[in-house]
Amino acid sequence: MKAHRLILSACIAAVVAKAYTFERLDKNNAVLLVVDHQIGLAQLVRDFTPTEFWNNVLAHAALGNLFNLPTVMTTSAETGPNGYLPREIVEMHPNAPLIRRNGEVNAWDNPEFRAAVEATGKRQVILAGIVTEVCTAFLALSLREAGYSVWANTDASGTFTPRLADEANRRMEQAGVHLMGMFGIVGDLMRDWRNTPGGAEVFPYLDTYLKAFSITARAHGGAVENGTMVPGEAELI
Repeated sequence: MKAHRLILSACIAAVVAKAYTFERLDKNNAVLLVVDHQIGLAQLVRDFTPTEFWNNVLAHAALGNLFNLPTVMTTSAETGPNGYLPREIVEMHPNAPLIRRNGEVNAWDNPEFRAAVEATGKRQVILAGIVTEVCTAFLALSLREAGYSVWANTDASGTFTPRLADEANRRMEQAGVHLMGMFGIVGDLMRDWRNTPGGAEVFPYLDTYLKAFSITARAHGGAVENGTMVPGEAELI
């Protein structure tokens, strides 16, 4: 009986693998959504440090300019405790729609916001919001229901606890939402370092928002420009 179960499991896995289609992000068919990244709501985020999350939120917003993506921003009850959208984000996108919702928890329930997304004509959506299980998940699930492909930026979506983030991400994943961090999103949109935007544009972006990668690039650049081998170093290569 155990052998039969193993064979059945292997067959199911083979069928699933054969049926899988890798859907890639297309910078020409993608829209960026900045959802409720408000000063008041940011104080609720406990699954990132404040410094880390602030960096990730700005990095998310900057994707729009890096890849020339149409961008739609929205806030929820910003005159109350949720607060305003940081000026740094607004200044990145002076000509982008900013939809100020006064009641709808799910941004997709707001006709003006929905119209702004639809007006882009794009079918792939990159989004992030505060909090993950509400502002990100509700919108992501609604977009999936409406037929969009959705990428939730897990680096720029935050909530009260890691458990709540895990539950929200699992719910989205079960609905077909792609869960991906900023570096993965950048890599999929760029595809090739020789493209435009490619290395010349992406390295400065990463130097600002992903210091771990930036340090690697700086170390290599410094070694090429100024470096010499010390005894024994060549043997390590």
